[in-house]
Amino acid sequence: MRPVALAMMPPLVPLTTVTDVTNTLLNNRMVCVGDLSAGSTAAMRMVALRSLGFDIQAIDSSVGRIRPLSQPLEYLAIKARRPLDTRRINQQILNAVGPCSVLYIDKGVTIRSTTLAKVRAAFPHVRIIGYSPDDMLNRNMSSAYFPGTLPLYHTYLTTKSYGVQELLDLGCPQVLFVENAYDPDTHRPLPPASSPIFSCAVGFIGTYEPDRAAILKRLALAGIPVTIRGNLWRPLQWQAIAGLSFLPEVIGDEYSRAICSTRINLAFLRKSNRDLQTTRSIEIPACAGFMLAERTAEHEALFREGVEAEYFAGFDELVQKIKKTLADEPQRKAIALAGRTRCLRDDYTYAGRFRTAFQTLGIPLPGSQPSTPLAVPSE
Repeated sequence: MRPVALAMMPPLVPLTTVTDVTNTLLNNRMVCVGDLSAGSTAAMRMVALRSLGFDIQAIDSSVGRIRPLSQPLEYLAIKARRPLDTRRINQQILNAVGPCSVLYIDKGVTIRSTTLAKVRAAFPHVRIIGYSPDDMLNRNMSSAYFPGTLPLYHTYLTTKSYGVQELLDLGCPQVLFVENAYDPDTHRPLPPASSPIFSCAVGFIGTYEPDRAAILKRLALAGIPVTIRGNLWRPLQWQAIAGLSFLPEVIGDEYSRAICSTRINLAFLRKSNRDLQTTRSIEIPACAGFMLAERTAEHEALFREGVEAEYFAGFDELVQKIKKTLADEPQRKAIALAGRTRCLRDDYTYAGRFRTAFQTLGIPLPGSQPSTPLAVPSE
C-alpha cells in the first residue's frame, strides 16, 4: 500500500495533558456523523469503520435534494452558504458523544464551532476526526460554518493532496492526505446486464459540468456514441445531437453493473473541485471496469498506464485511445482485470485507507496495541 502523506502545523510537541486523545482510546465507541442515504459514500465509510472493530453510533445528516419551490428557506440558506440544521445534528452530537472515544464527522458543513468547542470542553477524552472527499475550499462544496470548526478538530482527513496545507493554514491542527477508496460490498464485478439499457461501448457516469458536456458533445460529433448517466444533464438541451444517450442516475448494484456493462468507462475530473483523482478513479477499476481517465500524476501512481488503466490528455488522445481500445477486446479485458487486481493487492478499500491512516496517527484499532504515539500540537 502506498504511504499516506502527513502534514502538521509546527511546532509539534507531544501532548502531556490529554494522553487519551493522543494514542489510547478509552473504548471502541465511535459517534459517526454523515450522509446515510442510499448510495452515499459516507455510509460506505461508516461500514468500513465498523468492520475495523469500532462500535458505531451513526447520526444521519442527509437532507435529500433541496428544491427551491417546496423548500424555499432551506434552499436560500444553502445558497447563502449557511445550511439549516433541520435534523438537529449539533444537538444529537452533544447528546451522544460523552461515552465514546472518537467523534468522526464526514463532511460536516452544518456543524457549528460552538458544538465542537463544547465537546472539547466537556469530553476531553474524545478525539474529533473530520473527513471530506471534496475540495472544502470550493464554496459550492463547503459552508460558511466550516472554516470556524477547523481549529477544533484534532485531525482532518482529506482526499485532496493540495488541501493539506490549505486546511493547515485555516487553523486545523493536523491534516492527513488519504487517497480515494471503494466499498467491496458495492464496487465489485457483476455480470453485464443483458438489457440494452445498460450495455454500451462508451459511457460516462457523473454530474453535469460544462467542460464534461463539451467533451462528450465533441465525441458524439466525431462519431463516437456515449451513454451518460447522472444528474443535472437536462437531456432536452442535447436531443439534437445524435450519439448522446441519457439514462437516470444509478446507485448500488445498478451502478456497478452499469460499469461492468460498459466497454470503456470515461473518468473526468471535476475542475471546480481541482480534482487530481476522484472516487470513481477507484470504483471503476474495483468493479473490473475498463477506465479511461484524465492523466494526472496521482492517477498514474494508483494504476499503471496501459497495464491497469488508460489515460488521456486532450481530445485527440482521447479519441485515439477510444478507437484503439474498442479495436482490441483482449487487451481491454486484460487492463480491466489488472485494475481490479491492483485494488485488491494494495487494499484500496475504505477499511484499508482508514487502517493505514489510524496507524499513521497512532490510533489503535479496537483489540490492537497502541502504535508509536504521534506528536500533535499542544493546546
